[in-house]
Amino acid sequence: MKTIKDYDVKGKKVILRCDFNVPMIDGKISDDTRIKASLKTINYLIDNDAKIIILSHLGKVKTKQDKKSNSLYQVYLKLKELLNTNVYFSKNTTGIKLEEYVSNLKEKEVLLVENTRYEDIDDKKESQCDMKLSKYWARLGDIFINDAYGTLHRKHASNVGVCMLLPNGIGFLVEEELNKIDSFLNENTNPFVVIMGGKKVSDKIKVIDNLILKCDKLLIGGAMSFTFLYSKGFKVNKEYVELEQLDYCKNLLTKYKDKIILPLDFKVSTSLEDTTYLTKDIENIEINDKAYDIGSKTIDLFKDNLNNAKRVLINGPMGVFENKLYEEGTKEIYQYLTDNNIKTLIGGGDSASSVNKLGFENKFYHVSTGGGATLEYLEGKGLPGLRVINR
Repeated sequence: MKTIKDYDVKGKKVILRCDFNVPMIDGKISDDTRIKASLKTINYLIDNDAKIIILSHLGKVKTKQDKKSNSLYQVYLKLKELLNTNVYFSKNTTGIKLEEYVSNLKEKEVLLVENTRYEDIDDKKESQCDMKLSKYWARLGDIFINDAYGTLHRKHASNVGVCMLLPNGIGFLVEEELNKIDSFLNENTNPFVVIMGGKKVSDKIKVIDNLILKCDKLLIGGAMSFTFLYSKGFKVNKEYVELEQLDYCKNLLTKYKDKIILPLDFKVSTSLEDTTYLTKDIENIEINDKAYDIGSKTIDLFKDNLNNAKRVLINGPMGVFENKLYEEGTKEIYQYLTDNNIKTLIGGGDSASSVNKLGFENKFYHVSTGGGATLEYLEGKGLPGLRVINR
């Protein structure tokens, strides 16, 4: 698979697909991890005298109102802080003004183009990989580099369409993500423990099916554990239960009863607005209880099953870690892993956000920048954004 290093980029217009789909709160970037993760590739292009045109999406854009809350302008301001070069911003995703920016771009300069999903307002041209749009963007550059690991599982005009039309390769971020995950999964060290959290069992069935064959233990926390518990006859809040997945959970628990570890207790309350909670054993959970974190017995149980682990893969938090009252389960597991120097791969999405928020940045073997992409990669599926890269 070709990489950025396979090309002489001096004086070339390089279209760089980044993943700047960053979380925003009140119009400001709340976590700039994905932006900083792309700096190695951007700075390489700057140092090698390329003319850099960056494409990225942000959020979902279905209406004109969505444009206001999903502009990449704040990302542009952050790039101006982080890069030691001229950075420009095109408010237009197509048209004469964008083309003028591109034609005036000098070596080492960066142009960030507005949210590619602005093109979804008109027949979802970006998300449906419209080839007319793909050809338009491709004409702006000489080389295409995909460094948007978090969107490799999407077939969009800005990553797959453009890639099909230009000499192409992957950037340093994508290369590192793939190498780290492959190395981790192929390592022959055991015990290998998988920890899964988050909301839905249905989102993770294929990942579970793939990893249950490889791991020694599967620890299940978060809201998704309620579907497993309900399938065992516990009277839990049905709000968390996916009734259509009950047979799947029953079969999995029967087939792998010695591998799967479920929670013993939860911190429950009436709502997230309530400032108090009770810790209840699963036998005492009532149908109206809303569980927001695993309890102390579960934390101890999970630690016992992590004892002597050589590798741990985590996908999904143990609770609502964003709330101080319910961060303990996720935080305690992270602390145990770091204290015991257990090689840990964090599988993107909410898990990656929790690592930063809870103070564990740079403490693990690898924290993936992609949620959906990592999930599909862990399923063993081919990723559309990789299939079109020159070999």
